[in-house]
Amino acid sequence: MKGDDQMYVVFYALAAILPISALMARRMPLRRAALLIGAWVGIFGMVAIIAGLGRAGLADRWDQVKATIRSDDQQISGGTIRIRMAEDGHFWANARINGVDRRMLIDSGATTTALSVATADAAHIARDSSGFPTMIETANGRVAADVAAADTIAIGPISARQLHVVVSPAFGDVDVLGMNFLSRLDGWRVEGKTLILSATAPAPN
Repeated sequence: MKGDDQMYVVFYALAAILPISALMARRMPLRRAALLIGAWVGIFGMVAIIAGLGRAGLADRWDQVKATIRSDDQQISGGTIRIRMAEDGHFWANARINGVDRRMLIDSGATTTALSVATADAAHIARDSSGFPTMIETANGRVAADVAAADTIAIGPISARQLHVVVSPAFGDVDVLGMNFLSRLDGWRVEGKTLILSATAPAPN
């Protein structure tokens, strides 16, 4: 039984015990107490069933709310995109890689855009496996990565075509937009806790 399920069992057990103990304290006739206890058990049983059926729907609704909150962090006006700093102190962009939606960390300290294996596979990015992998420096040291190119990486109306990327299992599930993407923009800057990206036209090949 999962932790959340155990929590619900304990909650409903306590909720049922309280009215039952109150009835017993009133010392009413046994038959009447039994009828009331049965009614309470039935009520809590129905509540438990309804809650169980609704939990998946509530989880989906919460995911929608979180997605809405995330979309509010990225505002588009013409060729300008404003991205608010996340709670972790980083800037995350809602990007599209060959049409596949991903949330990408924007890192001006990364020379090259880096993709997880899962993202590269989902975006159908073919890696060059004919030779030895390239070694790149990361915050966790040197890692081996395959070299590839994304047909298109876009944030809203801003896009870069045939963008050089590196792919490695060492990146886990994090995708990073590096300087080779930012350098194709007309400009980018940080004002307070907002990252501003601007481009008057799609980035050149």
